[in-house]
Amino acid sequence: MLKVLKKAMTTLVVGAAVTSSIQAVEKIDFNRDIRPILSDKCFHCHGPDKEHRKGKLRLDIREDAIKEKSGIQAIVPGDSFKSELVARIETEDEDEIMPPPESHKKITPEEHKLLTQWIDEGAEYQDFWFYVKPEKSVTPKVKGPTHNEIDQYIQAKLEKEGFSPSKEADKRTLLRRVYLDLIGLPPTPEEVKEFIGDSSQNAYEMVVDRLLKKKAFGERMAVNWLDLVRYADTVGYHGDQNVSQSPYRDYVIEAFNQNMPYDQFTKEQLAGDLLEGSTQSQKIASAYNRLNMTTEEGGAQPKEYLAKYANDRVRNVSAVWMGSTVGCAECHDHKFDPFTAKDYYSFAAFFADLKEVGKYGARKRPPEIFSKEVNQINYEKYQNEKGRLEKSLTTFTPAHEAEFLKWKAESKNSQVRDVVWIEDLPVKKARGELKDWKLVDRKNGQVNTGNQSRLQEGKGTLVQHIFNLDKKIKISENDQFYVDVWLDPKNPPKSIMLQANDKNWEHRAYWGEDKIVFGGIGKDTPSHKKIGDLPALGQWNRLYVDVKLIGFNKATDISALAFTQFGGKVYWDQVGLRTKSISDSVQKLVKVEKLNPKQLAQLKKYYMEDVYVDHELLAAIAELSKKIKHIEQTDVTVPVSVAQAPREIRVLPRGNWLDESGEVVQAAIPEFLGKLDTNGQRATRLDLANWLMDKENPLTARVFVNNVWAMFMGTALSKVQNDLGGQGEWPSHLRLLDWLAIEFMDSQWNMKHIIKLMVMSHTYRQSSLDNLAIREKDPFNRLLTHQSRFQIQAEFIRDHALKTSGLLVDEVGGVSVKPYQPKGYYAELNFPRRTYESSQDENQYRRGLYTHWQRTFLHPAMKAFDAPSRESCTAARSRSNTPLQALALMNDPTFVEAARYLAARSLTEVSGDASKRIDWVYQQILLKNPDKETKSILEEVYYDNLSQYKKATAEAEKILLTGLSKKGENVDKVSLAAMTAVTRVIYNLHEVITRN
Repeated sequence: MLKVLKKAMTTLVVGAAVTSSIQAVEKIDFNRDIRPILSDKCFHCHGPDKEHRKGKLRLDIREDAIKEKSGIQAIVPGDSFKSELVARIETEDEDEIMPPPESHKKITPEEHKLLTQWIDEGAEYQDFWFYVKPEKSVTPKVKGPTHNEIDQYIQAKLEKEGFSPSKEADKRTLLRRVYLDLIGLPPTPEEVKEFIGDSSQNAYEMVVDRLLKKKAFGERMAVNWLDLVRYADTVGYHGDQNVSQSPYRDYVIEAFNQNMPYDQFTKEQLAGDLLEGSTQSQKIASAYNRLNMTTEEGGAQPKEYLAKYANDRVRNVSAVWMGSTVGCAECHDHKFDPFTAKDYYSFAAFFADLKEVGKYGARKRPPEIFSKEVNQINYEKYQNEKGRLEKSLTTFTPAHEAEFLKWKAESKNSQVRDVVWIEDLPVKKARGELKDWKLVDRKNGQVNTGNQSRLQEGKGTLVQHIFNLDKKIKISENDQFYVDVWLDPKNPPKSIMLQANDKNWEHRAYWGEDKIVFGGIGKDTPSHKKIGDLPALGQWNRLYVDVKLIGFNKATDISALAFTQFGGKVYWDQVGLRTKSISDSVQKLVKVEKLNPKQLAQLKKYYMEDVYVDHELLAAIAELSKKIKHIEQTDVTVPVSVAQAPREIRVLPRGNWLDESGEVVQAAIPEFLGKLDTNGQRATRLDLANWLMDKENPLTARVFVNNVWAMFMGTALSKVQNDLGGQGEWPSHLRLLDWLAIEFMDSQWNMKHIIKLMVMSHTYRQSSLDNLAIREKDPFNRLLTHQSRFQIQAEFIRDHALKTSGLLVDEVGGVSVKPYQPKGYYAELNFPRRTYESSQDENQYRRGLYTHWQRTFLHPAMKAFDAPSRESCTAARSRSNTPLQALALMNDPTFVEAARYLAARSLTEVSGDASKRIDWVYQQILLKNPDKETKSILEEVYYDNLSQYKKATAEAEKILLTGLSKKGENVDKVSLAAMTAVTRVIYNLHEVITRN
């Protein structure tokens, strides 16, 4: 209940002083001046979220805010003195003051003035600007130089603030800027020279048009898009294992290069599989829905993770296309925007038709398709044909009758035999963990049969696996495993264990003390079964295990083993199976003279599956398997969207996936934004995409042009790019933002058109130089009095070094690559343990865009330069300036190699002394000559290093070994090392990684 506070005389005086001091202030605009204050300081307790609302008061709705309750009004329009809101702000009583102290928020004096003036002016509310359809405005007339409407809107505000636009940047700076912005690569010195020498009126526009047609344009644009949609090459959760997704990245590059209309781009990603006659490309586009983090952790609860995946999709779609934080309504109604919890779950229901599971198997994310349509068609054809032949292989027909009866007669007396499975296994055949054991021959250890055995020695629990054996073995319930072991009498183990895997490891037999934890010490189960004491020491022993004892109660395939011991020294040799030619149960059947129909069917099934061999069919199956394997080895797959009957979606109270008491909801857009007309049919992802791209939708176009503006101007018009809602920012130039949104829609969603408009404007082409007056008035350049200066993105810093050095391989698309990293880089990763293997071919010199994106272990140079992990949507990367960045530029092998390679070029391509070579290197990197002071410093670096390397030639040789490239073999190594030092210094300059 609200309570009127008695205001002290001092408060009356303060109120009067405030009122008199703001008489000259312009009329308050609610959306611009007041809503941000209320959203930041008040809506958490007095906003849209009804579950956590205090005092039954809403301040986001005027009717509620001005309503009298027990003689008290929070806001009295026209009278701030009588308004409880102002009284609660001004009081010093900690029990009454608003915002409350525990919120750690305070109303500033300036905010107090604005609120007071607004109430005194009538406390008018406005619909929130972002949720209102943009309307065309009259383009303002201005005095300054303009190239299009963008300049008119920007300069109108400049004139109002008493500023003028800056002059156009010099041609070198402008060309470098537009190259970096449009393709993420610098121009060459020759291109700069040509542009400076071209005095034609449309010289710059011709450059822009040429850049927009380059394939590198799609690569540049893809970087920001992949941040938005959280593209990565790993699954994110738990072991963060690899997953193949590069075909989606290549689709994005191609879509930008083709200038695919943004509405089509959106529909293909959200619902490519639902488009009539969908193409391979559109199906790959639908991989967008599968870019979320997933898990294959053994203990994961599938239902919990399905809820996580749903939340991820709601958050991402709403951020990317709606500039909204709908995901914040997962547990309760949104606190700052009109999204309800029901809106959240209704939005999630659009994706309830996706064929997926909560917990996946190792490295697979079905449904998947190959990147090339011909491979997908052939793969399905070969799989279907193989399945048909395999069925034929086990289908009993009259043609098999005679051979079947002959076999039945011959099989009445079954014989026991030993079948060798593993003998002298080459390391290359065992794709498992072999680093802690070794294979020994008869000269170096104990060998029972064949030419070698496996030696395992150490302390504690030692376990080594043999995974994915090329040769599987089928066991029946009456079989016995056997393994040959030799225990060292001087260093015997406490215990030895044999483990077998038929999709899980819960089949274990052990001998000796109960020391090995697998399956549970003290347990007597098939997953931890004691067979007996340790065998005799110092001799070969063949140990047998009934497969039934360790949980194999029916015929099954075994493809993996583990040899385990607790301490000691053990030689492990032959592994095999003691088996009868047929099992006891089958032998009983073959002895029956007259079988009943059920027995006869059972015996015929056994005969076809385990006895009969059709060599022609097997050869045909083997050939199909070969073709299938070839496709798997030469093409990559990508998880895609496949629609199925939708799962039931309920509102989860407090977001609790275990609580099923909430109402069932259907797919729907947020209620306050309207309703989809689907003719009574369930709304689909395609309906969602159509709504997002409907020109009546106030959100999508604004979000796109706002994001693109930030790419070319440094800061977005509304700077919180993933949230243009209540917690976002009033746009610095709202009328311009709306004009751009309308222009974008009217151009039929032409992405290159809107980009060209921006880079052709005088606003874009301005010099980035500023002055003290501008810095004091507008420290963050929101008025755009000049262009912004900012560090280029991590990928482009790498690209810049590769391009200017001459190392860049500009092939477009393909699987992700791995730049240099030191040995042991992945030592901390597990499930599975893995080794980082850097690319050892030309892939080492691919653009940064193609770097393998390990979500939980991002490449350090990328991370140093603020690349995101991509665990979630990143609309705007942070920009930092840290010592780590300088260290990366100076020491990362890629940059060292680029410096060495460019230095070698200077020695072979430039005639003259070191001074001329330094000039040439500087021109390659920064497209200009160094000034006198810089030149002097660089020459000093050169000669100092030359002197040092002459005394330590081994150190010169050492630094020249960095990288795979071979440039510089035929030049003086000391001179090359000294010039490499100079080039490393230049690559480390702030100007090199800065876009001016």
